[in-house]
Amino acid sequence: METSRVKYIGKLRTSAIHCESDTVLITDAPRDNNGNGESFSPTDLTATSLASCMLTIMGIVARNHGIVFEHAEASVRKHMASAPRRIEKIEVGITISGKNYTAKERRLLEQGALNCPVAKSLHPDIAQVVSFDYADN
Repeated sequence: METSRVKYIGKLRTSAIHCESDTVLITDAPRDNNGNGESFSPTDLTATSLASCMLTIMGIVARNHGIVFEHAEASVRKHMASAPRRIEKIEVGITISGKNYTAKERRLLEQGALNCPVAKSLHPDIAQVVSFDYADN
């Protein structure tokens, strides 16, 4: 089965349909690359996918190890290079709250995040700078 179908809809925008759920996602070229910046750009989605994958894997690790994991969010910052135009660095700041985590729980959660499928799929030339902040510890 197809994962998605993507259509160019004009004015540097695409419409992507997730085949399993019919969820629609619009992309727009960023302002620094001739677009309007009115939605996620394809490279924004790449950076955002890294953070989303990290949080998802942390949730799976927590569930598999009986760790309470209910409150987490990530701040994402994408840095672009110009020659060639590409993502050169993604910064992800993960804030976790709601529980005082033990050192072992932190290690399990962090290793899960750092080894998520998107992190392992990105080109090694893209620097991944990840920080973890435990708001309750």
